[in-house]
Amino acid sequence: MTEDGRQAAEAKMREAGAHEEAIRNFLSAFERLESGESALLPSADLEPAQDVAALDELAGDDDAAALEQLVVIKLNGGLATTMGLRSPKSLVEARDGQSFLDIIIGQTLALRERHDIRLPLVLMNSEATRAETLRALEEHSELDVGLPLEFEQSMIPKLDADEMAPVSWPHEPSLEWCPPGHGDVYGALRRSGLLDRLLEQGFRYAMISNSDNLGATVDARIVAHVAAEEIPFLMEVVQGTEADRKGGHIAKRREDGQLVLRESAQTPDEDADSFRDYEHWRWYNTNNLWVDLRALSDLLEQGDGVLELPLIVNRKTVDPRDSDSTPVLQLESAMGAAIGSFAGARLLRVPRTRFVPVKTTDDLLVLRSDVYTVADDMRVTPRPERADSLPYVALDSRYYKLLDDFEQRFPHGAPSLREAQRLEVQGDVTFGEGVVVKGVAVLETDEPEEIEAGATVGS
Repeated sequence: MTEDGRQAAEAKMREAGAHEEAIRNFLSAFERLESGESALLPSADLEPAQDVAALDELAGDDDAAALEQLVVIKLNGGLATTMGLRSPKSLVEARDGQSFLDIIIGQTLALRERHDIRLPLVLMNSEATRAETLRALEEHSELDVGLPLEFEQSMIPKLDADEMAPVSWPHEPSLEWCPPGHGDVYGALRRSGLLDRLLEQGFRYAMISNSDNLGATVDARIVAHVAAEEIPFLMEVVQGTEADRKGGHIAKRREDGQLVLRESAQTPDEDADSFRDYEHWRWYNTNNLWVDLRALSDLLEQGDGVLELPLIVNRKTVDPRDSDSTPVLQLESAMGAAIGSFAGARLLRVPRTRFVPVKTTDDLLVLRSDVYTVADDMRVTPRPERADSLPYVALDSRYYKLLDDFEQRFPHGAPSLREAQRLEVQGDVTFGEGVVVKGVAVLETDEPEEIEAGATVGS
């Protein structure tokens, strides 16, 4: 990598008006890439995390003092591109005509009323989601507690994979930039000035989670636990299953006992089998995080605004819709990786009902179905009998991957999945009103087919 490439990237960010700390963060990642720094975590250097507390073992939820010091931060930088949209994913209908954002707002207001607390809701937007999200927030003046409702993550140059310099794409210059991953939440919070404002107004703790995970609600027991135990960083984890084999698991470094998050990209090839051993590593990241804002502020101050998280080098093309466009490198980090930066970080085992992110239309169908219920306080939870056994759904990507196509084939909403174990669809199938899926249903067709209203499928 040439010095010219580094200087060109720095100049490009400065010309675009990037914050000096954002530039320093990017240059830190750039230099680590240049030096060939390895973020690999060999299994021999790790051991499984032990003595993980469980949510249901924590004390009651009557600690109003800790709740009064809490702010909720939702990551809202994603577009629903995997579903064929170029709008904020949080504005997609989650269920019953309400978007993910509508439900999150409802949950926040219900908690305020129940506990008589301020509870700010703050979104971390990207450049791509900011304008549309702000328009949606204009309808919710009741959220105002005297603090900004959002802050924006930084944008960094994509690097030409061959030249190791900022890529040029004059056809659509906006594609020359990308966000640096959700690990940017910590530095962006400081750069926006919001971290200092929160601390000045008496907010000590933040719950940070993804806006597409409606299971990630405030639980007063957790913030009380964080406050009582003086925990600087707490990650909610779930016990691994076969479905988690490719997910990020938590381990403990042998040399110093520090908890770390290991992703597949950080695993040496010879440890691939070990990485997939979910029974050995056991605990898996949910991206539901609880952070002591004072501890975060001190850590960022020590690094002059830079929090060096393990580097993720994402290899793509400059136009993700065009596989023939210029290959690029995107330098990213994951917010869960910050667990390795906080001495005294802890884990908390939670039920899977707190970890139900919607990544595909398969997930969306389950969320919209009668497997879930919505309480008066807007909590979205599976029915008790389905809490540990959500149905498996696999829809033909040719006809259901894009949201518009998906909606056309479920014109009356989701079928009943309350008694379903598995629904697989291969082919073009449209579901009539009131269709019920029971047990295992595998639908295959070579021609467009419609299931009549009220029909039951499966066995």
